[in-house]
Amino acid sequence: MPNNANRDTAPDKAGSVEDRLARLLDTPFLARVVPHLAPETLHQLVQYRGLEACGELVTSATPAQLTSLLDLDLWRHAPGHPGDDEQFDVDRFGEWLDVLVDAGESVAARAVAALDSHLVILGLSRYLRVFDPGTFEPTESSDDEPIDHDEKMNSETSGAVFECAVGGYLVRARRTDAWDAILALLGALHTEHTQYFHAVMQGCRGLSNSTPEIDGLDDLLMAPEQHLHDVAVEREARRSRYGYATPADARAFLQMARQPQDTDRAPIASNPIAAAYFRAAEEEEEADNTSEGTSVRGGDDSPASDIAQSREAVIELLVEAGVMPERPQALLEAADEDPRAERLPLLRPLMEFVLHHDETAYFTRSRELAFLANTLLAGSSIQSRAFTPREASAAAACICNLGLECWPACGPTPPDAFLVDHGLVTAFEVGWSVLYRDVSLFVADQLASTLANLDCLDADTRRGLRVLRRTLVQQRKAGTPWLARGAAEVLAMLDMTAWISVLGLLDECPIVPATLTAVLEGRTTSVSPTAFEFISTTAQIGDIRVFMRMLPAVLAP
Repeated sequence: MPNNANRDTAPDKAGSVEDRLARLLDTPFLARVVPHLAPETLHQLVQYRGLEACGELVTSATPAQLTSLLDLDLWRHAPGHPGDDEQFDVDRFGEWLDVLVDAGESVAARAVAALDSHLVILGLSRYLRVFDPGTFEPTESSDDEPIDHDEKMNSETSGAVFECAVGGYLVRARRTDAWDAILALLGALHTEHTQYFHAVMQGCRGLSNSTPEIDGLDDLLMAPEQHLHDVAVEREARRSRYGYATPADARAFLQMARQPQDTDRAPIASNPIAAAYFRAAEEEEEADNTSEGTSVRGGDDSPASDIAQSREAVIELLVEAGVMPERPQALLEAADEDPRAERLPLLRPLMEFVLHHDETAYFTRSRELAFLANTLLAGSSIQSRAFTPREASAAAACICNLGLECWPACGPTPPDAFLVDHGLVTAFEVGWSVLYRDVSLFVADQLASTLANLDCLDADTRRGLRVLRRTLVQQRKAGTPWLARGAAEVLAMLDMTAWISVLGLLDECPIVPATLTAVLEGRTTSVSPTAFEFISTTAQIGDIRVFMRMLPAVLAP
């Protein structure tokens, strides 16, 4: 008889990535694997498949996983403001409530009751107002006629309202989407998690009326805004313990890295932000080693080998689907198998040596790459938008390679064991500083000079060029030339490929657009306006200098 014991723990290799992922999500074994997946992996699954298709998945997560997953999914950068502090997404909170309740009211209540009540209060208070029933109790009118309870309530509001009495509280809707899910959740919380229910309801009640008195303290935040601020601070503290860089820390690190580097100093230790990151990560690892999680749906007694195999299958599928960055080992593939290898001529062989000769150093270098990718995700932008995780990972590796090439201590041919004793954080700082000085500032200066000498017959174009040059000079002086990108649109009227190329070079994280390469090669075939390469070598910076010398002729009418 064939052995079918592990049939449900290994994915079928046939079919597309999408089909295989769908089968993984629909098989019973996934619920046993979920508690052993990183929250980031769960988040990628939710993003790839859609939250509605992942109800079973998210309710199989442990409370710690679910908290981390919501920290990732409920906070978004405001459109057009990558690198700024993330904002709470109220609509997404409502979607989560719908999905959790669809999985079962008791399951939803159990999951929510395991969360920080402040987060739940924040989300629910955007959907409803909570009052004590006594607030609307009838009182005697001036002519001693009793006032009807409904009349009293109607006098407090205008228009149709959604409201319901739950557990001794009057609940009134601020917005009607997710209303049914909220009532179902509150009912289950009241029945099965009474203490937590009252804590949430009292918190929402406190936020339902927060009009401040006129007392000269108008600069203080109102209660809902103060609560939002407090929850955001708590989230940042949680994420810091897991090794995430907060947007403020990431921006500070990147700003410090733009300054000229003392490359003889010790790696990591002299950078307080990086040092704090790794210290927090180590403390969290120690805590994780002494604790075990249990999913919302209960414990797990699956064999460790089956769980490990299934976890690897999920991660491999997400990597294959392109929704997760490849692991550090991908840097070590043969050049003919990995097209990125030729863009990492120093980093790749040095990491390969460390992998084979010092496992501890390799682990440290890999964590440094993760830190750098997280920093770019949290504090920088590309093409005036936030990085994707895959882009951030690739950019961090490329900038480290550039830093290794420009680091005097590394030399033109670094010793094989260089990364055993030297960190990638310092290599990144060197590369980031080079990008800022030799690309961002250089391009801003050259473009301003080009515009000053550019003749144009069209009055509107001349006016736009003057605005661009003035903006460039101002932002160059402020040290933020990428903020002049918006004014560069006038270049599109002169030459579309030049405009796209300049936008890439003026980026906060400069890149080499495919259009720039086409100009240098004299190609006239169509080029993708969104294709680009990260800068990883000084040879690419040399190409940029050649392009900037050609730019006056390209823009000339």
